[in-house]
This record gives sequence, C-alpha cells and structure tokens, in this order.
Amino acid sequence: MEKTDENLMLRYADGDTKAFEILYTRHKGGLYRYLYRQCRNAAIAEELFQDIWMNLIRARARYTVQAKFTTYLYRLAHNKLIDHYRKQNKGIPVSFDDEDCPDLDAIADQRAENPAVLYDKHQQREQLDSLVALLPEAQREAFLLREESGLKLEEIANITGVNVETAKSRLRYAVSKLKAALRGDL
Repeated sequence: MEKTDENLMLRYADGDTKAFEILYTRHKGGLYRYLYRQCRNAAIAEELFQDIWMNLIRARARYTVQAKFTTYLYRLAHNKLIDHYRKQNKGIPVSFDDEDCPDLDAIADQRAENPAVLYDKHQQREQLDSLVALLPEAQREAFLLREESGLKLEEIANITGVNVETAKSRLRYAVSKLKAALRGDL
C-alpha cells in the first residue's frame, strides 16, 4: 500500500502504530511551528500540540478520507486555536476585504549561500517572524497555513471554515502588510 498520509492514517485506524509514527514524524515540526507562531507562547503551543495529537488518536477509528490528511490535521489545529482564543477572550478572527498584491513567492530573495548572505537571511527571517506575529489572527493563520504547511487556498478555506475568496483575501492582506513593513512603509 502506498505511504500517502491518507493511507497511513487508514492503516493507523486499523491498528498499525508504525503508520502513526510516520505521520507524526512528517507533520510534528510544521504543526508545532504553526501553533507557536499563532499564539507566540511555547507552553501554550506545546499544550495545544499535544491536545491535537490526542484528538487525532481518539478519532482514528472514525477517520475517513474526505480531504488531504493535512487538511484534516490543520482543521483540528484551527479548532483547537479557536477554543484557545475563546478562553482568552481575544475573540475569533474576522474576515477581511480583498486587495491586490503580488504573489507570496516574491517575498523570498534567492541569492548565493555565502556567510554574509546567510547572516542577512537570518536577520530577515527574525524580522519577518516578528512582523508575522503582529498580523491580525486571521491573516496570520492563513499566512502560516500557506507557508508552514504549503496548503492551497481551498484547503486553507476548508480548515478555517471560510470561503476561498475570504481565505485568499486574508492571505493577500497578510502578504501586503508584510511586504510594506519589510520595505519600511509602515
């Protein structure tokens, strides 16, 4: 049987614990980074991370392939974050209007890998991380789902429970704000 995430989850539902280990290894880094960058607190991110994996374990017998496994996993994460926001009385992220802006891929600068360039990239990454943390929650979530997990707009919309245009709008706003801040326009 092919080792796609979906097949691994089905094998895990049938009792194959090795399949779960493979899924966990594949997705633990991206999921944790997504959570940490959403809440900016390692202890909270770790707690949410553990809860999500426990929810996945409990739900394994009911799992059916209806979408990509990553969509399923990040939907669990989104729901856990919503619960966290509610408990914190921060409110749930809202929708944003559409706005034109360049593609996400234009953010990255593709230069040679020498020490000075590596240092500059490290500095830029730290700056970008701090700017991402300042984005409104809904925009930050869309941006991180795209960048940390490589999810498509349709998957982001499905995970966050909005239509594709709203997900696209959130992503565009996030990228636009990040680019403006990196240029020093904000």
